[in-house]
Amino acid sequence: MNNQLDEIKKAFKPYRITKKKNVMIIDSTKGSYVIKEKKDDKVREAYNYLLSRNFDYFPELHNEVRDQVNVFEFIPEVSVPREQKAMDMMELVALLHNKTTYYKEITGDKYKEIYDNLKSNILYTKNYYDNLYNILIEEVFPSPSHYLLLRNIYKIFGAIDFSLVELDNWYDNSKDDLKERVAFVHNNLETDHLLEGTKNYLVSWENAKIDSPILDLIGFYQKEYMNFDFETLLKKYLKNYPLNANELKLFLIVISIPPIVELEGEELMVTREVRKKLDYIFKTEKMINSFNDEDK
Repeated sequence: MNNQLDEIKKAFKPYRITKKKNVMIIDSTKGSYVIKEKKDDKVREAYNYLLSRNFDYFPELHNEVRDQVNVFEFIPEVSVPREQKAMDMMELVALLHNKTTYYKEITGDKYKEIYDNLKSNILYTKNYYDNLYNILIEEVFPSPSHYLLLRNIYKIFGAIDFSLVELDNWYDNSKDDLKERVAFVHNNLETDHLLEGTKNYLVSWENAKIDSPILDLIGFYQKEYMNFDFETLLKKYLKNYPLNANELKLFLIVISIPPIVELEGEELMVTREVRKKLDYIFKTEKMINSFNDEDK
């Protein structure tokens, strides 16, 4: 982006330039803009598609400088609680999926590929924790992080067993379905990517693509599971965009797979990492049980 700075200054004649994370905010007599490095034209392509579907909840993309950067309108934000922001995001993402949903014909190979990939991931995780348990159980005086993990490793193995059983059930129920529901997914959801202004705006569309709508839910949950009551957020989403039984099951299977715990590094940081990963498992189990109880 530094190579474009002279061109940006020439085009906009800014009186102030502010760098913030991976963007640059410029203020000029023409207005305020956000400058972000680009690698391709995926954002413009996404915008064009979304406009064709009557979805315009994103900052305007300008044309002045287009070689190596994207130039977006600057959205002055209204300060709202993060919990409200997360609820608003679920509502907007449900609208995105509603506006762009369609069904496409597939073969049984598609579900077999999903099944095989997830099964491989789960078995890798199981093997990792089997080996780790066999090492840790031999320690006479385990460190705090090792002790914390050993005390709760049954939860990890329980989550692995759950995901294996549910994956088989999902595949049995899905393998003969020759249609798949897909939508345009943002594929980079986090609370900071929703801007609340005169209306709500989603930003950071570089990873957007056509895929299963649950992809957005999985990504958002795995990034921000500790920050919100996701049971409430998911119910908000489902009220506006109901998932079918197999879609919901697949979402719950994917998030139930335990994250890998790394035990190398300074002990205090490792202990915090173990605690964080265990919190993920506990919180996910609670949410899954809630939805399973509702189905009974």
